[in-house]
Amino acid sequence: MERPAWAPHGIDLTVPSVSRMYDYYLGGSHNFEVDREAARRAIQAWPGLPKIMQNNRAFMRRAIRFALQEGVTQFLDIGSGIPTFGNVHEVAHALEREARVVYVDNDPVAVAHSRAVLQGERRVGIVSADFRSPQDIMESPEVEDLLDLRRPVALMLVALLHFVEDRDEPGTYLTELARHLAPGSLLVLSHGSPEAGPRRDGGVGLKEVYSTANAPLVIRTKDEIQLFFEGFEVVEPGLVPVPQWRPDGPPEYEESGACGGFAGIGRKAVGAA
Repeated sequence: MERPAWAPHGIDLTVPSVSRMYDYYLGGSHNFEVDREAARRAIQAWPGLPKIMQNNRAFMRRAIRFALQEGVTQFLDIGSGIPTFGNVHEVAHALEREARVVYVDNDPVAVAHSRAVLQGERRVGIVSADFRSPQDIMESPEVEDLLDLRRPVALMLVALLHFVEDRDEPGTYLTELARHLAPGSLLVLSHGSPEAGPRRDGGVGLKEVYSTANAPLVIRTKDEIQLFFEGFEVVEPGLVPVPQWRPDGPPEYEESGACGGFAGIGRKAVGAA
């Protein structure tokens, strides 16, 4: 496969990337044929997948607006992916120009493209790191320079944790990240789950597709997802199907397969570890 000029050297062009597949679902152009082929097979396994991704982005935008309304103007977006229209900093800056955003991703294409897009943005940074390395994130120059951890931060784990296996103990890493956050900080989380929609096959076909990618898909139940909010007080309406979290209008989630997960926001309580 010919390497595009924008593709960093050293990446394996034969393995699908979940970040680049997500970019394809959203209509982006920073993906390879191996990503597009995997994404097409994923859509065959779950035809509502592009709509699920659109619903997820819409939740992210609503969550940012909620955070700003609550006076939280700092955002740490882990698993941020490849920049597309309506990123965290674009939504935040439309309402609060002084908002600070740090993106984190472990995909070289996502990091390289983010750096190119963010040139000249003095209130926004990108960190090349993995969710499973909280120290690398929290001690990065970008976090230290841009975020005041004495004040609340919105920790955004949007469509991320379903790519972290149980054996990696995602709750442990989340607890470590939360330890650095001031009381009043928010946990913004969405997670794939067939319990949220009409599909009841457990996402077997979808998991098979992602087993060939750089991160497997882990489908969890609502009760399992709820455990990630330990140490946070979940705000209304609680952990709900993604389109139902404070929708701007009547949520369109009755389409077959178009609601593939749950979303919620939690607030770190005073005195929480």
